[in-house]
Amino acid sequence: MAGLGQEVEPGEAGLDAAALDRLDRYLAEHVDAGRLPGFLLALARGGHVAHLTTYGRRDVAGELPVESDTLWRIYSMTKPVTAVAVLLLAEEGRLGLDDPLERYLPAFAEPRVYDGGSGDGLTTRPAAGPIRIRHLLTHTAGLTFGFYHQHPVDALYRDSGLEYSVPPGADLAETVEVYARMPLQFEPGTQWNYSVASNVLGRVIEVVSGRPLDAFFAERILGPLGMSDTAFHLDPGQEPRLAELYRETDEGGIAPVPGLPVRGRPRFLSGSGGLVSSAYDFHRFMEMLRRGGELDGLRLLSADSVALMTRNRLPGGAVLRAFGAPVHQEPGNDGLGFGFNVSVVVDPSRTLAPSSLGTYGWTGAATTAFWVDRAHELTVQFMTQVRPRTLKVFPQLRRLVSEAMVG
Repeated sequence: MAGLGQEVEPGEAGLDAAALDRLDRYLAEHVDAGRLPGFLLALARGGHVAHLTTYGRRDVAGELPVESDTLWRIYSMTKPVTAVAVLLLAEEGRLGLDDPLERYLPAFAEPRVYDGGSGDGLTTRPAAGPIRIRHLLTHTAGLTFGFYHQHPVDALYRDSGLEYSVPPGADLAETVEVYARMPLQFEPGTQWNYSVASNVLGRVIEVVSGRPLDAFFAERILGPLGMSDTAFHLDPGQEPRLAELYRETDEGGIAPVPGLPVRGRPRFLSGSGGLVSSAYDFHRFMEMLRRGGELDGLRLLSADSVALMTRNRLPGGAVLRAFGAPVHQEPGNDGLGFGFNVSVVVDPSRTLAPSSLGTYGWTGAATTAFWVDRAHELTVQFMTQVRPRTLKVFPQLRRLVSEAMVG
């Protein structure tokens, strides 16, 4: 167990203290208004934490404060960890990024693609080519989520018990077999659609390594990086530090809601969104990426692999808003490309909030976020625990962080 601590003063790191105060007040107003239970915000430059704020409650009913060692369900911030795991196997020659998925998961052989209709009248055709590992890493495989309610294929996911990505009681292998029976929404490599792809990658990691996903993460990534508070489940000593999960209510407040089962090893190990982590641990993960795969003298990944992961990998340098399925064609995706499970700023003039070219990161379903601004040697993480409906914290968060950069 370790709590993140501030290491240098903001001015020493080229950050404006008055702007950081505005940033803290903006976030605190959300807590005071009952829109967030509490939060942790950390900014580091050159690897040194220069601003750390905790405010509000990790458990509102229990009146327990957010602390530097609070544990958070990071949901989709799990996906970059999964990408790192795949790249470790690729560096060892145990899989190739252009390998067809069916080499490791035969159920995905001869995929079929949506051709028209809906429900009982839905028709499919043979895919022009296979799903490849890189399609899963870039969310261009043709898979989807059942909760979108946007397309006849996501309706099939719901009809198959996949509204929340996993059939009740299923493990990872069983769940991925169900995915394999679904038609693809589009030809692999022709569109971007955020999806269950990282769960499929989790199963690929298990098959290739011969280890359960949680064991592989612990042995190859979390243990070597000293991320002792990051796992798919908590031990009894960690449980008191876990933040409660909330949802945004129709009135704009918050109410408790059940989260992923993390007290005891879950049957379903989600490479898409299953991890719990701490600010200290995720700081170390971000720093490993920022430093090109190395941390404290340990080289986890090659610099080339990190570059492969954190550059835009969409065909022809496309951006998410133009290349995405209709549900993703929104202003917040303008100016962004996509690497391996991270978004990447490719045109700062078009992003919704100020961003530097090449900045990469991702978010989680409970309003968590991180990004790495390599041009300014900056890492940022924001932790809270609210599943939003209309709450939008990130654009102003990014804007205020940008205003704090003075050197």
